[in-house]
Parts: sequence; structure tokens; C-alpha cells
Amino acid sequence: MDAFEAVDSRIACRWFLDKPVDPNTVRKLIEGAARAASNGNLQPWNVYALTGEPLKEIKRQAVEAIEQQDWRTFETEYPSLPAEMCEPYLGRQFRHSVELYGALGSAREDRAGRFQQIKRNYQFFNAPVGLFLTIDRGLGPGQWADLGGYVSALTLLARGYGLDTCPQVAWIRFYKIVGAFFKFPPEQMLFCGMGIGYGDRNHPVNSFRSSRAELHEFCKFYGFD
Repeated sequence: MDAFEAVDSRIACRWFLDKPVDPNTVRKLIEGAARAASNGNLQPWNVYALTGEPLKEIKRQAVEAIEQQDWRTFETEYPSLPAEMCEPYLGRQFRHSVELYGALGSAREDRAGRFQQIKRNYQFFNAPVGLFLTIDRGLGPGQWADLGGYVSALTLLARGYGLDTCPQVAWIRFYKIVGAFFKFPPEQMLFCGMGIGYGDRNHPVNSFRSSRAELHEFCKFYGFD
């Protein structure tokens, strides 16, 4: 698969097949993504990979927590989204929600159905491999951007192995559970989780392509005429 196809075929996979991933492939993927660019070559990423029984246990703890407390009330170390969003961002977020739950056939008032899908976040959507990525809390916005580049590199290299991924900021709501599980050193904070596996491309939740802004909405060209 070439780079163009990898970019075009990448999705946030929300339903994975019950099919294991070769551990050596996981290692190569995580190592290969480290070629991502970083200012000053700081490489500000730390990765915790798990499968098998450890993965089952972290999912068990997370699901138990979400069933006992409203998921929206869990404390996070950083905001996943701005407290107040203006356009065009608010519209983009709303449209994505409509696309996602529309693919699932879930009406806006179907709170039970939506909760089940939210809960699947904390099961890594049945992915056989889960990653947690952390960053040193003393680093700045530039390093956060670099870590985002590493996440992107992971998702694209995964396509090269025929795998799918789902980066999941949702896990920051359980940073205390994740931090205690791995015994994070105090300087590290959870940035996101990521499910990795073979996506079920026939499942309805993976059937839609999330919309993207038109080129003229985010880019201005000078000297190209």
C-alpha cells in the first residue's frame, strides 16, 4: 500500500474483527512511527502497549467505572475540546456526531444506544491491541504537536500492515485508572489511547467517511496563478 492509499483509506475504526495481531508487527509499527518529525528531535512520546489478559483487565476496570458514574463527570488532566466552540468547529463536531450515530441507526433521543457505543470506547472497540500514549507534563505546545504527528504516523503505518486504528482521546477521562495500572512516573500524563487491529469494514459504524472541509475553507494560495 502506498502513502496516498494509506492516507485515503485511514478511518477511525470503531468495530474490529476478533482476529489477533502478530506481536512482531505491533513492535515494528510502534518503532517505525518514531521516524515522525519532532522539533529538536525531542521525540516526546511514550507508548504503553498491551494485549491479552492485561488488556482485558484495563477494559474491565474502565467499564466498571463508567457503569458506576456518568462518564461526562470524570476529571481529565487536559480538556479534550474547548469549553466554548465557535464556527466552523461547532458545526463540524455536530455533523460528525450526526454521521456517526446515523451510521449506527441511533436516534438522538436513544440515550441507551448512545451509551452502549460510548462504553465501547473503553473496550477499545474490541481491538486486540491497545496503546496508551503519554507525554512529559513539563513539555509545551510544540511537543504536543509532535506527539500528534507520532499518532498520525502510527495510523498510517498501520494501514501498510493492513491494520486499522482508532485514536481515542476519550481515555483521558480515566487517566487515574490508566496511570495506576501502568504506574506512570509523576512527570508523565496520559495523552490518548489507541485501538489497533483488523477492522470490520462491513460493520455499519465503519461504513461512513467523516466529512472534511473544502480546500478553500482552510487554505489560501499565493503566487500559484
